[in-house]
Amino acid sequence: MAQQLALAPRVISHAPPGFAPTTAAGLDVAYEGDTGRLAAAAVCVDIATGKTVDQAVILDTTDFPYIPGLFAYRELPSLLKALAALTTAPDLLVCDGQGRAHPRRFGLASHAGLETGIPSIGVGKNALGEFTAPAPERGSWTPLTDDGEVIGRTLRTQAGVKPLFVSVGHRIDLDTATALVLTLCRKYRQPETTRAADHLCREALKGG
Repeated sequence: MAQQLALAPRVISHAPPGFAPTTAAGLDVAYEGDTGRLAAAAVCVDIATGKTVDQAVILDTTDFPYIPGLFAYRELPSLLKALAALTTAPDLLVCDGQGRAHPRRFGLASHAGLETGIPSIGVGKNALGEFTAPAPERGSWTPLTDDGEVIGRTLRTQAGVKPLFVSVGHRIDLDTATALVLTLCRKYRQPETTRAADHLCREALKGG
């Protein structure tokens, strides 16, 4: 917790000059029950088409306990191995978790972005903050707040489905993050990056 509080001020909430990403890597982890065995996947997709251009999966183990708010310490070491195994260097990281939308403003996406230097976005399925439901149309959003501070957005990625919670990870702004998440949510609630990474790591556990 102390490390997260110390690192949070280093998060940059704006994109690099001329930022125009063409590839995005989805990061996800699947676990084999309570054994500590896991599969960590990184799937790089073409942002314009949603097609996979590269992927890597690592079978690994962890002894870090399941503690809400500390997922980076449980998952990031293995995710970094998967990223290193890619042959394509992604322009963007899309994490199945939080960035600034975190009690200490430093979730998995922020940790991953700071560690790699790659612009990163947190896309969570659950809110770590307060919000009002956005309108039912695709693209509608409302602020996600904590103690009056805007920490992300509650984004409707498809009409009539439950929203996702988008936040800055590192080296990106919230408007750009929102637009990119919508682009990556081509047909489904979740971004294509997350869907592909989730499928890859689950299949790896079955086969391993």
